[in-house]
This record gives sequence, structure tokens and C-alpha cells, in this order.
Amino acid sequence: MHPTVPGKPLRAYGDRQGDGMIQLSFVLELPPSARAKEAARQFAELHGISEALVTTMEPCAEGYTYFVVYGHSKHAIDPSVIDVPEVRMEALSREEIEHRVKARLGRKIVVVGACTGSDAHTVGIDAILNYKGYAGDKGLESYKAFEAYNLGAQVENEQLAERALALSADAILVSQIITQRNCHKENAAALIELAKRQGWRSKVIMLLGGPRIDHKLALELGFDAGFGPGTKPSDVASFLVEWMSGERERAASAMAIANEQG
Repeated sequence: MHPTVPGKPLRAYGDRQGDGMIQLSFVLELPPSARAKEAARQFAELHGISEALVTTMEPCAEGYTYFVVYGHSKHAIDPSVIDVPEVRMEALSREEIEHRVKARLGRKIVVVGACTGSDAHTVGIDAILNYKGYAGDKGLESYKAFEAYNLGAQVENEQLAERALALSADAILVSQIITQRNCHKENAAALIELAKRQGWRSKVIMLLGGPRIDHKLALELGFDAGFGPGTKPSDVASFLVEWMSGERERAASAMAIANEQG
């Protein structure tokens, strides 16, 4: 899950290691022509690409052209100095997930999910919750360890909160696909504020997902974890099982300490 990070600056890999070759794609408001091609080349060079070669010039609308430029970048990046929050979890098999929930929790994990606000795109929440799942990875509905409720799209925060509380949800999954004017941030943050105002935020695991969501943003908005593009149902299942198993173990440990002191 977390490979060792190279301890040296890295350049882009094109034809051979460290050659710094990259490609840049963009659209210019010019019809295809020799002038447009040269404009694209110079535009790429202004962005630090040397020996720029225009490999693609295609009309994409009347008066507009799509370009792909290939060339050298002098820049390098040292990944060892990058500090970014990551969702850290053990990737569990379906069998291990089922076993841990049965052995450590003794009941199903209740999950309620929705695509909230004006967002009508259920592709994300369906991929995680529905039986069919995503990329051959079946959704939480297919697990004996989970009781999953998919509320669908355009669910208001108040509706989601009411339903989750009525079902005694252990976790709430929020999917945000539409991101114009940062509406995904505003809507997600509003749900957290609602939970705090109603006094149940600390009692429920809150997860946020979507094409422009990462773990860092989710934490900033007040969620417990964020899942971006490519997330599979088993990733979310593993996280929830690990989180809830840990919570139970920590609670038992705290109780044991309290009893000893008492």
C-alpha cells in the first residue's frame, strides 16, 4: 500500500530514465494552421519545455485547436521531503473483513451513503455501496459484514443526517461529483457543521469521496477520511473495519485502565 519513497530528486521518465521528457496538452483559440502550430510550440516553451515538438494538432470546435506538445523539462522533485496526509490502512481480503467484523464486533457495520445537495451523479456512491461495485470489486452490499443503505442523489444534508441517525449508522459516506464554484466543499463542510450542531459528529465515521477529493481536503473539511478516483469498495471496507476494530479495542483498554484505577 505504501511503497518506499526514493531518497533522491526525480525527473520525468519519457524514453529513458531521468531524461525529463514530458507532454503538455491544451487548447488555443486558433484554427489549425502553421501559425497555430508555432503558437503552440512557443506557448509550451514559455512553460519551461525545451526542444518542444508539437505532436498533435486537431480541431476541437470552430476556431479552436487541441494541441499535444512533447519536450524536455529541466525540473526535478524530491518525494522524500513531501509531507501529505494519506489514508493508511491494511488492505484486507473479503474473507479477512468478514472474519474481523464477526470476531471483533459481533454485528454488522451500518453504512449510509448519499450524493448530497444538488449533485445528481450517483456513479461514485453506487460504485462503493451497490452489489455490482467497481472494476470487479463488489460493493458493500455484497458483504455479510455490512448493512449498506444507498440513499441516492440530491439528498439534503438534513435528510441524510435524519436517516443515518434513525438507522444508528456507524458510518456516513458522502459522494460529491459536481465541483463548480467549490460547491462540493461548501456542502460537505455544511454536513459536518450540522453534525456538530446536533451533537453526533463524534459518534459516526464520516467519509468523503469524489473526483476532486483527497484525504487532505477531507480532513480540512472535518471528515475522518477522503477517497479519490480509483477507490474500490474493498478500500472503504478495509478502512471501516480497521477503524471500528481499533475504536473497540481502545475503548476496552480505557475501561480496563479505569477499572484498575478504581
